[in-house]
Amino acid sequence: MAVEESQAVESVESLDAGPCPVVDALEQVGSKWRLVVLHDLLDGEKRFNELKRSTDASARTLSRVLDDLREMDFVEKRMEPDAPVATYYSLTDKGESLSVVFEEVESWAGEWLDACAE
Repeated sequence: MAVEESQAVESVESLDAGPCPVVDALEQVGSKWRLVVLHDLLDGEKRFNELKRSTDASARTLSRVLDDLREMDFVEKRMEPDAPVATYYSLTDKGESLSVVFEEVESWAGEWLDACAE
């Protein structure tokens, strides 16, 4: 019985060691707006207002999400100083690497979920 208790304690301790990598990854990209912006940028570099239109996010939300994604090195910002100043956003290599994840999720969703209402 002492062995079983020892194994149970080890099992609980391993759970307390921290979340698994899947949970960590979902915490990085798992918010609705982060996913929408990352997916939208898979098509290539876009200006802020293009992203605002295509994602239907408010300017405040989009700005916050882009700042978060830049901080986590998923998105990079490029500014052209010509008048008027143009700000462009694109995926970094880390962000681009998510394309296979999106493809797999889309494939899974196509098989297991009802089509999105349009």
